[in-house]
Amino acid sequence: MSTLESSTNGDPQSEQLDALCDFLAAKADRLDQSGRWPAEQLRRCAQAGVFRWFLEERFGGWGWSEEQIARGYLRLSRACLTTTFIITQRSGACRRMADSQNTLVHEQYLPALASGDTFATVGISHLTTSRRHLARPVLLATETAGGFELSGYSPWVTGARHAQVVVLGATLDGGREVLLALPTDLPGVRVEPPERLVALAASRTGVVRLDGVRIDRRFLLAGPAANVMKQGGASTGSLQTSTLALGLADAAISFLEKEAGARTALRPPAAALRREWESRRNELLALAAGSPGAPSEAIRAQANSLVLRATQSALAAAKGSGFVAGHPAGRWCREALFFLVWSCPQPVMAAHLCEMAGLDA
Repeated sequence: MSTLESSTNGDPQSEQLDALCDFLAAKADRLDQSGRWPAEQLRRCAQAGVFRWFLEERFGGWGWSEEQIARGYLRLSRACLTTTFIITQRSGACRRMADSQNTLVHEQYLPALASGDTFATVGISHLTTSRRHLARPVLLATETAGGFELSGYSPWVTGARHAQVVVLGATLDGGREVLLALPTDLPGVRVEPPERLVALAASRTGVVRLDGVRIDRRFLLAGPAANVMKQGGASTGSLQTSTLALGLADAAISFLEKEAGARTALRPPAAALRREWESRRNELLALAAGSPGAPSEAIRAQANSLVLRATQSALAAAKGSGFVAGHPAGRWCREALFFLVWSCPQPVMAAHLCEMAGLDA
């Protein structure tokens, strides 16, 4: 084990993580303005062992607990939400592969993913929250003699152009679903230009189309089964999304606290937001550690509400300067909007709409 690995292994508060977060924060505004893929940021994350947090030691990881991962995510998302969001998609792919019984996929991908030599992402939103209102599934799978043929598209795939493998969901006739480790170099896989997003543009998120793609059964991770996404791994509305919202809220509240040092009128709202943040953080970490608590959807709604209010408070404190492109307060406000649409279950959306309309949920 290298000196770098030994200094960060199991410690979400390490000096190496401090240095990484300082680097990410210093680059965040330029990343937001450029919209370029954060290759250097991800390389630094690999060097710091971030990608090893999510995998067991047998796959080259450190086997961090859910609480340790939550603490790490709080640090990273405070520094740079875009880079951290990309890591969630990468770690989601890693975990789906690791949770499968497919030893071939384990051997082919997981050690290289732990080290950072390979990039993976997920194409699963159409099985959870996106395009679910359509009468016909947007990505269909047909069983063949040796595997499956895929036709259609996956609507929200982060960093697909940079990925060697996409953990992809598809629907068979009759409604059963499969989860596959799709090599992106297969014939018929087409990555479209990324969407022009309000924020997190550097995540390079967009559509992957599949035109009669044939994939061998040896890349099957789960299924065919109904609701294949419920077979292990993190679910929609999980604590991970709330953790990133709290990390972004932390950055905004810290800015407000700094401004309050010279402006006494800002001190009461800054203190109130910080108390609320600490309460939400403690509740989230307790749940991550396995303690009983509020349902994850309730935590998500509270975290979303806090990040929206905290970022807008930071913008109000920054005044006109915060409305100029390149100021972090304006970026934080745009990034906070992402939590209204990122894997947002219907009960969470309903809670937001009621809060904004002044209605009881």
